[in-house]
Amino acid sequence: MENIEQYIEALIFVSEQSIRAEEVLYCLQAAFEQDFTAEEIDRHIQNIAKKYQNESFAIELVKINNGYQFLTKKAYHQVVSLLQAQRAKKKLSQAALETLAIIAYKQPVTKIEVEQIRGVNCDYSIQKLLEKELIAIVGKSDTVGKPILYGTSGVFMDYFGINSIDELPQLKEFTDNSLSIGERSE
Repeated sequence: MENIEQYIEALIFVSEQSIRAEEVLYCLQAAFEQDFTAEEIDRHIQNIAKKYQNESFAIELVKINNGYQFLTKKAYHQVVSLLQAQRAKKKLSQAALETLAIIAYKQPVTKIEVEQIRGVNCDYSIQKLLEKELIAIVGKSDTVGKPILYGTSGVFMDYFGINSIDELPQLKEFTDNSLSIGERSE
């Protein structure tokens, strides 16, 4: 096929979240009843990525969460963020952000563990995070009552542009150790 890369571009473009090469392979094989190899798909994806490195494009192909997604290049982030801020109707509350941070850093974690850290009931925040698909149910704990375990989702990874939880900033990056108990401040 001559225009296979255009089909791959279309699949990546319409995907709301990052799309894995395996998904691209499945779609192409089902649509054209033709065998493609994973290596062929990877080669075409790399060609597409090279194409969008050209300065004439405002977008680029980025590998996120073991898949591919078109994103705006960093040079255009300021303008795009203004539009997003203007259109943002449903922001996360402070409580939801705190709950999301706890889940991201402590996952897998139960609701009770989150509530112990926050010191307040987290039912509403967890429900909103589940609705926005930023967190997901990842299993059940082996403790008494088998409480549900929560973790971050693929949508979370896409939103923050990371491939794994290891890419989150370390907590020590947020603390200021310049003043600690017993030191003098001048």
